[in-house]
Amino acid sequence: MKVVVIGGGAAGMMAALTAAEDCRNQVTVLERQSRVGRKLLATGNGRCNLTNLHASAAHYHGQNPAFAAPALAAFSVADTLEFFRALGLLTVAEDSGRIYPFSDQANSVVDVLRFALERRGVDVRCGCEVVSVGKKARGYRVKTAETEFYGDRLIIACGGAAGGKLGGTDLGYRLLQSLGHSVTAIRPSLVQLKTDGVHGLKGVRADAGLTLKRGAAVAQTAGEVQFTDFGVSGPAVFELSREARPGDILLLDLLRPLAESDLADYLAQKRLSASSLPLEEFLTGMLHNRLGRVVLRQMGLDLSRTAGSLTDRELQAIAHTIKFFPLTVSGTLGLEQAQVTAGGVLTAEFRPDTLESRLCPGVFAAGEVLDIDGDCGGFNLQWAWSSGRLAGRLGL
Repeated sequence: MKVVVIGGGAAGMMAALTAAEDCRNQVTVLERQSRVGRKLLATGNGRCNLTNLHASAAHYHGQNPAFAAPALAAFSVADTLEFFRALGLLTVAEDSGRIYPFSDQANSVVDVLRFALERRGVDVRCGCEVVSVGKKARGYRVKTAETEFYGDRLIIACGGAAGGKLGGTDLGYRLLQSLGHSVTAIRPSLVQLKTDGVHGLKGVRADAGLTLKRGAAVAQTAGEVQFTDFGVSGPAVFELSREARPGDILLLDLLRPLAESDLADYLAQKRLSASSLPLEEFLTGMLHNRLGRVVLRQMGLDLSRTAGSLTDRELQAIAHTIKFFPLTVSGTLGLEQAQVTAGGVLTAEFRPDTLESRLCPGVFAAGEVLDIDGDCGGFNLQWAWSSGRLAGRLGL
C-alpha cells in the first residue's frame, strides 16, 4: 500500500515510522523545508522537552479535549519513552515531570528519528511543498510544484500556523478544507503576554503565583515569569496565554512562600531594624532590586524616603502589592512568536480511535493541525507522538 505523509515534523515522522513497520507499505514523507524536524529542534529552548510524565487528557484543550484521550491511551508516555529508547535515545525526567534527552540537545531526538526513517526505507522528500490534494477513483493525488504523488492512504501532519520562522504554516488547514473539512478559529497559544507596568524590568525573572482575572479568576498557575520590554514571558505565562484577552488583569504573587499577614509582619520588623535604609533598597534581599523598586513606584511612594518613615498602612499596602502585583493585559504576541496554535481542523470530523476522516475515507490527520493543543511542558509533543502513532496505523 502506498502511504503519503504530508509534513516531516514530530507527528509526521512518527506516523511515517509507524506505517513503515508494515513492510508491505511504501511510505513517502513530503516536507516543504530543507530538513525534517526543524521546529522540533527549537522546543524546550533547544533541549527538546519531548514529553511529560503527567500527560493525560486533562492537559489538553480544544472544542472537545476528550478527543485526545484514545490516542494518548493507545500510545502513552511509557510507550513513547520505550519507543525512543529502542531508537537509541536516553532520556531524563525532571521533578516537574518534564522529560528531556539525556544529551540535553534537541538534535538528538531529530537524529534518531531521521536515522530510523532511513533504516525503514521511508522516502523522505525535503524542499517539497504540497500545492493541492485531491480524491482519485482509488486513493489520493498529492500535487507539488514539480510533480505528483499518489497514495492509497494520506496522512496530513503539517502542524499549525504558530512559529512561521520555524516552519509553522496554514497548509494543513487549507488541504483539509479542500477535502471538505472545517477549521475553527485559530489563535496563538503558549505565547508571551503584552502588559503595562513592566518599564525597567526587561530581563528580570521571578518565581511567582499567577492569577488571570476578568472579574472573577479565569486561570491560575505558578512558576517562572520573565519580564520583557513589552510584558511578561516564561513557562508560567505560557500556560495562561491561551485564556488571556485584552483588558484582563494578571496578578503576580511575588513572594509565594509567605502569607500576606506574615509578610506585613516581616516588613514591620525590617522597618525597625533598618529604619535609616533608603526606601529604594527596602525590598532588597526579598525581590530582585529592580522589581522591588517598580513595586514601590507603582504604589506612588517617594523612594528618597527612609524605611523608618513608612506608616503601618503603607506597610500593609506594600505587602498586599507584593502578593497581588497587578499587570493589565493588552494582548498577546502573534502566531509568529507562539509555540503552539490553539484551534484547528474540527475534531468531530475525525474518528478519535483511528484519526481517520469521517468525510474522506483513507485520509488521516495528526498533530497540531487538529483542534487539540496542550499545556506547556512537553504535552504538545506527546500529542504529536500519540496522534502520529495512531494515524500511522492507518485504521488497522
